[in-house]
Amino acid sequence: MDSKMHLQPWWLLPISLLLQLSNLKNWANAAPQVPCYFIFGDSLSDSGSNNNLKTLAKVNYRPYGIDFPKGPTGRFSNGRNVQDAIVELLGFEEYMPPFANSEKKNILQGVNYASGASGILYETGSLMGARVPMSIQIRNHKTIIARIRKILRNDSSTEKLLRQCIYSIQIGSNDFVNNYFKPNFYNSSHGYSVSEFATMLVRQFAHQIKDLYKTGARIFALFGLGQLG
Repeated sequence: MDSKMHLQPWWLLPISLLLQLSNLKNWANAAPQVPCYFIFGDSLSDSGSNNNLKTLAKVNYRPYGIDFPKGPTGRFSNGRNVQDAIVELLGFEEYMPPFANSEKKNILQGVNYASGASGILYETGSLMGARVPMSIQIRNHKTIIARIRKILRNDSSTEKLLRQCIYSIQIGSNDFVNNYFKPNFYNSSHGYSVSEFATMLVRQFAHQIKDLYKTGARIFALFGLGQLG
């Protein structure tokens, strides 16, 4: 990270810590622990971003959502996903809406930009069809910030709000599964070793984090990759 940012170590919240704070449930009826929660990522966090896209990475039908109160919503799970659980633990009464369904009345508490099959790299997941890569998710966030400014009618109030929000990012698996490990469709494995590719991803991801920082983000919850294979 750029040394000019003066990033503090406590700004990177280990997601494991959030999940272990089960006593937050006791505060569910109180005010949320943070004013807003913004979600970036892939299918592990997607809550319906792909529903209206031309893509194979779309799950707004049964049996997906069979254990979710609202039925199939576009979540890649039978019920809640990890982000839903965190939102509940933080004390929010409503889940963060997908960017495509966000409305003026609910964007102040946060938005879910995550998109199934997406990755850190723009081309990742293109084999599946349309998706919202990380760079476009950040662009969508900038659109939301502009809307928030109109609601609050005050730049300083907007900046203060954005500094207090949590920015959760769970992405990167598709850059391997739906890019590097598909040599018949992508050239990445021909030009990089696995370690070189990982280094390149980290470098690109760092640029994306800096971009979010410039928009006012200060509190980040970053997920590591799960086991692949």
